Amino acid sequence: MFSSPINQFRLMGFLEGLSLLVLLFIAMPLKYVIGYPEAVTYVGSLHGVLFIMYLATIAYVTFKIRWSFIWVSSAIAVAFIPFGNLVFDTKVRKHHI
Repeated sequence: MFSSPINQFRLMGFLEGLSLLVLLFIAMPLKYVIGYPEAVTYVGSLHGVLFIMYLATIAYVTFKIRWSFIWVSSAIAVAFIPFGNLVFDTKVRKHHI
């Protein structure tokens, strides 16, 4: 199922995007509203690891299927936008699958 580079990228994009949403909409309110800063520490660390893995997956896909600069820069840019990976995933699925 996740044997193709595009499907591996889509999975990593989903996981990285989900970790960003958890960080922004669950961990940050827990820190600032309830006063539980450890939530950001743990979720932020996990998000950081997933972000590095996401960048590595982008590099792998770029070399494996010769992604253009537009695809690479778009993949990196959407990682900083909440729900960006979900929107980008629809474009990737439409164009590459």
